[in-house]
Amino acid sequence: MDVYFYEAFEEEARLIKKLIGNRLEFGLTDRTIQESGHSEPPARLISVRTQSVIPVAWQDRLDGVLSRTTGFDNLKTYRRLITRPVALGYLEEYATRAVAEQAILLLLALLRKLPAQMKQFKNFNRDGLTGLEAKGRKLLVVGVGRIGGEIVRIASGLGIEVRGVDIVRRHDFVHYVDRDEGLKWAEAIICAMNLTPENYHYFNYDLLKKARPGVIFINIARGEHAPLADMLRLLREGHLGGLALDVFENEPEVGTALRSGRLEGSAQARIVAELLGFPNVIFTPHNAFNTAEALERKVSFSLEEIFYFLQNRTFRHSV
Repeated sequence: MDVYFYEAFEEEARLIKKLIGNRLEFGLTDRTIQESGHSEPPARLISVRTQSVIPVAWQDRLDGVLSRTTGFDNLKTYRRLITRPVALGYLEEYATRAVAEQAILLLLALLRKLPAQMKQFKNFNRDGLTGLEAKGRKLLVVGVGRIGGEIVRIASGLGIEVRGVDIVRRHDFVHYVDRDEGLKWAEAIICAMNLTPENYHYFNYDLLKKARPGVIFINIARGEHAPLADMLRLLREGHLGGLALDVFENEPEVGTALRSGRLEGSAQARIVAELLGFPNVIFTPHNAFNTAEALERKVSFSLEEIFYFLQNRTFRHSV
């Protein structure tokens, strides 16, 4: 077998089959590696997304691992654990607009109390549903790279006042501020940072307590930026006015626990279940990238990397 794909959800799997045709011998599953029950890799080249934990014991039976993501902290972790060279690759940018639109979608949904509106529709009850218009709101974007920059553009087009925080001030259309100044100013915060050892648990309890009471917090970057226990504490105290997450701390464990319905084995999954009881919380299953346009690019780029690897034994975008 030339390549095996893990975590291939229905639409992605259909597109992989269509674009590969008869050019490769391949297999795929919608499960993660740990959910698949595989004791050894089914091919010398495998492809994963963010929730698969690649066994260190597989290193002698792997030539390459392609992560079908633009972020590759999962591969950096694997690289630190293994002792023999395994080619590790990732994708060029394919979902900037999709992720940015999802961030704004979540912001608008929280401003207009969409979860409560949907719940109260069955009684056609409007009590407590008065929301806020986007125009004139104050948004802080933390991490203003490709995705953060696109969030700024979209939000500005809606009449939202936007400021940005980043150690590299690369965009001339962004009004940059210091972090603590921005926290005190903002009515909503969107995290769009890449994950580094330095910003692990960046949006912790102590930092977000510096923000104004009632602030909305949205994370479409990496779950490790925002510890779930701290989010729960801030909601219980009423300090957060709304919370939207597309990514989750310890996501491989959380995703497995939620899919299996066995939450007792994951402290983070139990917190997620409790958070879902709040009327001002929206969670999506790491799905911000998932538009038809972005998926087409993603699968095409993945196959380009796979064919390149099979010919050259390395990836064009290599860790």
